[in-house]
Amino acid sequence: MAEPFVVESPDVAYSKDFIEAQYTYSTAHVCREGGVTKKANYYGSLLQASTVCLGAGPTGDVYVPFRDLLPMVHPNDIVFDGWDISSLNLAEAMRRAEVLDWALQEQLWPHMEQMKPRPSIYIPEFIAANQEERADNVLRGSKAEQVEQIRRDIRDFRASSGVDKVIVLWTANTERFCDVVPGLNDTADNLLRAIERGLEVSPSTLFAVASILEGCAYINGSPQNTFVPGAVELAAQRRVFICGDDFKSGQTKLKSVLVDFLVGAGLKTRSIVSYNHLGNNDGKNLSAPQQFRSKEISKSNVVDDTVQANPVLYGPQDKPDHCVVIKYVPYVGDSKRALDEYTSEIMMGGTNTIVIHNTCEDSLLASPIILDLAILTELCQRITFCTDSDPEFQSFHSVLSIVAFLCKAPLVPEGTPVVNALFRQRSCIENILRACLGLPPQNHMLLEHKMQRPPLGPKRCCPAGAACPITPKKAAPPTQLNGHPGTPRPPPSTSTGPNNAQPRGCAAPPPPPTTSRVGVSAVWGGGVWGGSCDLGPPPAPTPM
Repeated sequence: MAEPFVVESPDVAYSKDFIEAQYTYSTAHVCREGGVTKKANYYGSLLQASTVCLGAGPTGDVYVPFRDLLPMVHPNDIVFDGWDISSLNLAEAMRRAEVLDWALQEQLWPHMEQMKPRPSIYIPEFIAANQEERADNVLRGSKAEQVEQIRRDIRDFRASSGVDKVIVLWTANTERFCDVVPGLNDTADNLLRAIERGLEVSPSTLFAVASILEGCAYINGSPQNTFVPGAVELAAQRRVFICGDDFKSGQTKLKSVLVDFLVGAGLKTRSIVSYNHLGNNDGKNLSAPQQFRSKEISKSNVVDDTVQANPVLYGPQDKPDHCVVIKYVPYVGDSKRALDEYTSEIMMGGTNTIVIHNTCEDSLLASPIILDLAILTELCQRITFCTDSDPEFQSFHSVLSIVAFLCKAPLVPEGTPVVNALFRQRSCIENILRACLGLPPQNHMLLEHKMQRPPLGPKRCCPAGAACPITPKKAAPPTQLNGHPGTPRPPPSTSTGPNNAQPRGCAAPPPPPTTSRVGVSAVWGGGVWGGSCDLGPPPAPTPM
């Protein structure tokens, strides 16, 4: 027991029953003047928050926002609708998810509570059994009846919102993989027949079929094989864009950069171990083995093309040991923890090990990617191009692989090499959009600064008021921005041979007037959410 003590002070008096003390209390009151105000932004969006180098100017490189290269939908113009197997309105779902700060939830509540999901497709065997408690807003009837209801919902959304286009995105639960079975889902006709007969077809594929039949582009944001061969063939027949798979937001995006760096630097990466735990509903669903297997496949394949590109380091059957672990820990919620270890062989028998801890706000990283996918897909619907050998203008392939930068397991046309290296994926998007403006691909050579004698010729920029030293071949039309009508355009390039046709020109998208609207749909929770944006109908393609 502690020794007794006595405080000797004029402010303290002891009696038989009490200790009486005189104490002067003081505190400090502080008020903040001004303070920090957070404004809404689109950080994490390739199109809204990153820039592109147009070229060199008189004072250095000139950068413009990615979104300003060509006329694009602005995310502020999107209005949402969609489906979910949970009946909660979006305000209640926002509170359940616990992603946003409470103060922000209170501000958003009156806007979100008006948004209620339409009933969605629920087939229990495709997702984890622990999702059953949420499934109180589901469609009844046969698979064919469910597909027809989704089609009616899309038509109703298009009519009630006044949009011209609808784009559907699946951001719902990860499903187990489907077997590709001859006679079941290997062709478009067999897939449609399987739906009519009620055979095995996943909910995400049913949504894809409904969207394609309505002429709506469909984006798969989860890792399962939604696009079975029959769905791909159906999209090609209907000339509808499909793309995916699986949003690339945190750990996998970092992995695609780091392995590209290591192998590109000549280090032989021998072991990649990725562990992550999360506590949101995605983690809960992935705690089931079959759903985890879908995610494991999409996460593991991200380094394949980088390894295959270096036969100096890796033989035909040689590749790094690659282990992916995902655990469900409810307490951490949406704040996913990712731990990675990369071990590489270096000179003289040495090893180099890099260990990274990454805390990813899962939903907040994925949200701008969802917007980018919808906006980029819509933009591609307004781009056509031709070659000297094939002068008729055409659009992109139905399998829209330009969006690979945003996906873990990029879907590509049959026979096309899969590119996962992040820099190459971004350069693809940038250079295609530059081509629509008649700008050369960005090559980062800066050759004019690396020569002993600078090249002769006119300066890169004429002084204000001075005549340009280069005489134009013909009068330039009135200048406007971003390849809009009236912009000077380069002459068609010529082919170097019958087997090496060069692109002759692109029909650059026009500036969207504000008289019409475009719909954008996305799958959320257990269903699909959609939106609309102000856009005008594209004019007839004009060769550049």
